[in-house]
Amino acid sequence: MSELNATAAALLGLLHDGPKTGGQLVAAATERFGAFFSVTRSQVYRELPALADGGLLKLGKQGPRSSQQYLITAAGKKAFKAWLATEPGPDHLRSPLILRLMHAGSLPAKQRQTLVDSAKQAYNGQLDEARNSAKAAQDPYAKAAADFAVAHTRAVIKLLDAIPVT
Repeated sequence: MSELNATAAALLGLLHDGPKTGGQLVAAATERFGAFFSVTRSQVYRELPALADGGLLKLGKQGPRSSQQYLITAAGKKAFKAWLATEPGPDHLRSPLILRLMHAGSLPAKQRQTLVDSAKQAYNGQLDEARNSAKAAQDPYAKAAADFAVAHTRAVIKLLDAIPVT
């Protein structure tokens, strides 16, 4: 298999914890990476067959409703470790909220206010979750990532608070 992309690497990393179905991988990725790396259902289901075809995963037990477990292979573990050791390159922020805010001047005032208010409500809820994750984190790397999630969420709230109400 050619060089791993970040989504494939994220899935291999999650499979180090044991076999998972695609749905379980989506849920685990959302829980573990949600604050800083989004993984969509379609990305997961696109990557799994490619990883299996490349010998980095093997099929596990067939579950209910045709769910398929995947297990990481020795080659998958080796590819994941090689990916970890490479330079990450630049980070790219993809925020649908910030993209909408950049174009919010095209909306009527009431819709702009609704956009900002609903985002504030959502991010205030996420801040509570992020703080709880930061408190619960044991591993120093997981703790640093959880602290980043708190800081990022606070930054978005600060951005929303800076938008004038008009």
